[in-house]
Amino acid sequence: MEVNRDEAERCIDIATAALSNEQPEKAQRFLEKAQRLFPTEKAKVLLEMIAKNGFTPRGGHSDFNGQSGPRQRQPNNDDTRPEAKPSEKSYTADQLDSVRRIKQCKDFYQILGVQADASEDELKRSYRKLALKFHPDKNHAPGATEAFKAIGNAYAVLSNASKRQQYDQCGEEKKNPSSNGPENENFEADISPEDLFNMFFGGGYPSSSASMYANGRMRNQRRDRRERPREGGFALFVQVMPILILVIVSALSQIMVNSPPYSLSYRPSAGYTQKRLTMSLKVPYYVGEHFSREITGLNLKNLERTVEDDFISNLRNNCWKEKQQKEGMLYRARYFGDNDLYQRAQRARTPSCAKLSEITATFHG
Repeated sequence: MEVNRDEAERCIDIATAALSNEQPEKAQRFLEKAQRLFPTEKAKVLLEMIAKNGFTPRGGHSDFNGQSGPRQRQPNNDDTRPEAKPSEKSYTADQLDSVRRIKQCKDFYQILGVQADASEDELKRSYRKLALKFHPDKNHAPGATEAFKAIGNAYAVLSNASKRQQYDQCGEEKKNPSSNGPENENFEADISPEDLFNMFFGGGYPSSSASMYANGRMRNQRRDRRERPREGGFALFVQVMPILILVIVSALSQIMVNSPPYSLSYRPSAGYTQKRLTMSLKVPYYVGEHFSREITGLNLKNLERTVEDDFISNLRNNCWKEKQQKEGMLYRARYFGDNDLYQRAQRARTPSCAKLSEITATFHG
């Protein structure tokens, strides 16, 4: 039903114009069609008015005159008809103009509002701003969902170095990025716009209609799976065979490759059961039963230096991820005025960063 919202809004606009031209029968037909496509309070109120007294807007100032943004009905002492309720999800003229601008863009760079030589940081800044502005839970203008999907698709392609190079090489042959035809399959994102949004901002967006943003190909695949008849056991075996071959080859390669002498985590299945601490930073690591006899002296010192380097590298990566997630939560909390989310972000812990600071202090000490 959600995908019919734009068409329903168009029918309501036509009905509103018909009422202004004193054509209640035409208006009623389009309002009934709008209710079948996507029921709204606005269409329901107009239908009730037509059924009761053939409602016609007076003076062209009805709150259903097709103008976007919050609408308020002008008081009229002679009008005894019930007051029309505003739409549950209103939008502004600026939001509608922004959606139209996105739909008119000729390429992904125009959608994101950047130059063709834009850096990765510029792409991120532009996507961050536009994704929050056009997310359908924030922007209810007709076409906002399609604009949000186009923005996500544009960033997903341009942020991928190989896809961006391929896209740039197309030159004048590039198609309109807002269309969903087969000619654009090479430049479609491999991730849905909602998943990209959650990944970019650390997850947790309060979406009420996440199923809308799923890639169209995903929907078709689900439908195909429902409609596909059950096949015999041999056909299933043929489909699973490549996976079995891949698993066997992977297992053989692991057997043939020499295992490292240590692990940063306890792994009894691989033989890393004996816990040790490095001499310098006291970093815990695990080794096999014969480690003490095989590695001694200078070799042990060099290995422990490698252990500490790996440990610090992991801490830096985890610290960066923790900071990104916390910053994303704070950004969304400030943008949407979510006090609870802001408090949770403030209390969010960054244990990897704390440990990294502790090790740094040890070095300087």
